[in-house]
Amino acid sequence: MKKHGPRSGSSCAACKMLKRRCTSNCVFAPYFRSDEPKKFAKVHKVFGASNVSKILFEVPEEQREETVNSLAYEAEARLSDPVYGCLGAITLLQRKMAELQHDLAIARARLARCNAAGSMMPSFNEGVAPADFGGLPFTSFTGPTTNTTTTTTESFGQGGFPDFGSPAMSDFDQYPYRY
Repeated sequence: MKKHGPRSGSSCAACKMLKRRCTSNCVFAPYFRSDEPKKFAKVHKVFGASNVSKILFEVPEEQREETVNSLAYEAEARLSDPVYGCLGAITLLQRKMAELQHDLAIARARLARCNAAGSMMPSFNEGVAPADFGGLPFTSFTGPTTNTTTTTTESFGQGGFPDFGSPAMSDFDQYPYRY
């Protein structure tokens, strides 16, 4: 059980906001200090003081601080994004992670193709210079689409490479190489 130190004579942030007298057994006092009035204001606005006190009484005392921190985070997220709250942040991070995993898969495939092509080529000791990729745009791809009248530009972060993994199309065939 965590000790919260001696209480000063001032009321906690919750009792100040609720305009009541802070008692020695106030459930809010250890978690909403008087110097953090905005923390309780946000939690109170989203959840309400009576709901927060019910939650704190239901939670074991050793978990109450984490509970209050979680409530404060959820309240902050709900106030900044009233529709989705925490779920909006989670969804955004999951989408970004999926894009990065896609980019990583493409980079690994390119690296594997480069390594496979390099193993078929003579070694540098045999007097053959490596290819000059001079400004090869690895972050974007411009290539033909199934529609013959238009050409689209797709990038890694926008779900590009619709034919990725198809043996008929190699993304390296789309770039002008200089040897």
